[in-house]
Amino acid sequence: MNAPDITTPAPRLTALSHGGGCGCKIAPDVLARLMRDALPAGPFPELLVGTQSSDDAAVYRINDEQALIATTDFFMPIVDDPHDFGRIAATNALSDVYAMGGRPILALALVGMPIKTLPHDTIAAILAGGAAVCQQAGIPIAGGHSIDSVEPIYGLAVIGLAHPDHIKRNDRARAGDVLILSKPLGVGILSAALKKDRLDAEGYRAMIASTTRLNTPGTRLAELDTVHALTDVTGFGLLGHTLEMCRGADLSATVSYADLPWLAPALDLARDGIHTGASERNWHACSAQVTLDTGLPDEARALLSDPQTSGGLLVACAPEAADEVLALLRADGFAQAARIGCLNAGPAHIRVS
Repeated sequence: MNAPDITTPAPRLTALSHGGGCGCKIAPDVLARLMRDALPAGPFPELLVGTQSSDDAAVYRINDEQALIATTDFFMPIVDDPHDFGRIAATNALSDVYAMGGRPILALALVGMPIKTLPHDTIAAILAGGAAVCQQAGIPIAGGHSIDSVEPIYGLAVIGLAHPDHIKRNDRARAGDVLILSKPLGVGILSAALKKDRLDAEGYRAMIASTTRLNTPGTRLAELDTVHALTDVTGFGLLGHTLEMCRGADLSATVSYADLPWLAPALDLARDGIHTGASERNWHACSAQVTLDTGLPDEARALLSDPQTSGGLLVACAPEAADEVLALLRADGFAQAARIGCLNAGPAHIRVS
């Protein structure tokens, strides 16, 4: 008599990792301490953007017409569908080039997988998801590196190009600038709900649609002189990345809570106590420079500190350019792009009203 054919089901990707997406990032205050003396500055006059301003990517001037943008980003699964995981990770990695105002030209895959735990077709689907996004961006995955890892890890190293005069740093905002956010917030909340089987199909579709939308408008925004600063909102949450912009330019920010765009179920889930551990970490790192008005709901702190994976662009522009920036974003499919606040003379601080 033949033995029964028993097939062990593939494990959930999110069950194999201790964190997911950009929520895996080292806390910003810890990272700052680690890097304080680790990367001494050198005599590199062509290095236009390095580590000093906590910007999205490194930028190196090649000549008067070209600057090279280099970045890397990788993380553990935020979703269980392997193809979606690959797509999200690739979109997130490409975002840093767009956030500098550049255009990606090629990528290298960074792959760490538990080879004896995950079926090989699952790993192949992750790689295919990343390749599909790069094809959409019009660039090749030209190589990479892989290791056998305890937890599944995927991402890209990305190279891009821009005109040196069109690089948009995160520390060049000006007093009086308007703050515009291109994507809705709440990715971390939704990913936490997914792990707890609390996210419905509509919420999942909303999360995937947002996290796989390429931040391509960054390239065109960089051509506008009235756009002064640009970054993307990822693992440090809205407060963390806005505060980086404030610190770099020695400005304060006022953010209107009522004007913030949210992924559909995020507010209800947060009211039910769903949030990530990373949101508390993010709050701890920035709370000394943040004031929340007393009329805000109890869940506001977790929502404002919620780590975003493949989040939107945060734009600081002159007030007269706000309508043009919003029109550009919405014409490219960023339907929830919104004006969320403004920047004022320093010191670095955020008030949420």
